[in-house]
Amino acid sequence: MNEEYDVIVLGTGLTECILSGIMSVNGKKVLHMDRNSYYGGESASITPLEDLYKRFNLPGTPPESMGRGRDWNVDLIPKFLMANGQLVKMLLYTEVTRYLDFKVIEGSFVYKGGKIYKVPSTEAEALASSLMGLFEKRRFRKFLVYVANFDENDPRTFEGVDPKKTTMRDVYKKFDLGQDVIDFTGHALALYRTDDYLDQPCQETINRIKLYSESLARYGKSPYLYPLYGLGELPQGFARLSAIYGGTYMLNKPIEEIVIENGKVVGVKSEGEVARCKQLICDPSYVSDRVTKVGQVIRVICILSHPIKNTNDANSCQIIIPQNQVNRKSDIYVCMISSAHNVAAQGSTSHPAPLGPRDPEKPTQPNPTKPNPTKPNPTKPNQTNQGCFPLSRFVSISDLFAPTDPGTESQIFISRTYDATTHFETTCDDIKDIYKRMMGSEFDFEEMKRKKNDIYGEEEQQ
Repeated sequence: MNEEYDVIVLGTGLTECILSGIMSVNGKKVLHMDRNSYYGGESASITPLEDLYKRFNLPGTPPESMGRGRDWNVDLIPKFLMANGQLVKMLLYTEVTRYLDFKVIEGSFVYKGGKIYKVPSTEAEALASSLMGLFEKRRFRKFLVYVANFDENDPRTFEGVDPKKTTMRDVYKKFDLGQDVIDFTGHALALYRTDDYLDQPCQETINRIKLYSESLARYGKSPYLYPLYGLGELPQGFARLSAIYGGTYMLNKPIEEIVIENGKVVGVKSEGEVARCKQLICDPSYVSDRVTKVGQVIRVICILSHPIKNTNDANSCQIIIPQNQVNRKSDIYVCMISSAHNVAAQGSTSHPAPLGPRDPEKPTQPNPTKPNPTKPNPTKPNQTNQGCFPLSRFVSISDLFAPTDPGTESQIFISRTYDATTHFETTCDDIKDIYKRMMGSEFDFEEMKRKKNDIYGEEEQQ
């Protein structure tokens, strides 16, 4: 502890672990500490199942019908990876993929008028979808072709649209798309949580739809990937990268004080010792006086004994419930994974759903995952495959925090809380923003590449 480091990192959430890995690869001397005894911080995967019951203060222990507790890895913050997104790019550049295995999520669905429909995102799917009438399909197909050909660096692809001035609402009007198509395009393809985007310049939305389509093109079933054994594997993979390049890790380490001199961080005190540093990275829980609350997310984890109805018995899927379908201010995301991903015992599925700001104990109606009142028998999970009554239910309300201190003076760089989005794109944006403030230069994926002549890298490859 009584040493000097270039960077000290507090907390082992994904953001912190990726930044720790980048700094170590680039030759920085890194000390990484966490007050918890496990990796992942707020975004951890909890195992065994008994620990999840304790964390949510549920009485008793899981029933025997749920199998062995150690067969469970339950994500506290459910998200998927976009197959062509920034996090996958980070994994590939750093070669952290060698520590992880992924599966494609089997389907993406959208809720409309009391029913679940597969999200159409290709020309063929759009023409076959029952979400739209015949003429609507033709107009939507033209829109998808336009988006696929759109290149923000080539004005010839704009077709009279100014991507930095024309609103998305006007683009929809250009293609004469109806409200239902606008709903699933904005919420199930562009993955916006509200309709605020409609009156913003269209470039961001078009790029979001392109990301969805390009991610879908990688594997075909859906645009989403998920790591075997849970999302907790992601921060551990980047922590291993940091350790290979000389990073020092200390779990279960109480943080007594962040030492500041003349307005600038100089070290961290733990158990009477002070580790000195030039820069500090941490999550909001370590610096409550330097962050502000910007929102809330309700997350409900449900353990089911069967697949969700109307999803073709998929072993994994996402269902998006647009806000105006249920008279809410924000969308509901339902993410379902199962024993196929080594996160649940055979015969059960983990079904976490991040919800918008409202009373989590009041049922969200209508509920596409609860189509009728046939209650499955937990001791005979295959007896019925109709209702979606959870074997167990865990509810949490998380405050979202953003830093009030940019860190340029104090050299304390604080990550943002993981938001309600269904993927890691906003997390990666935060990583790039912190990197820019720390290093004084734009984030460059090339800086994440392993240095082939590095002694640690050579030892790893032998």
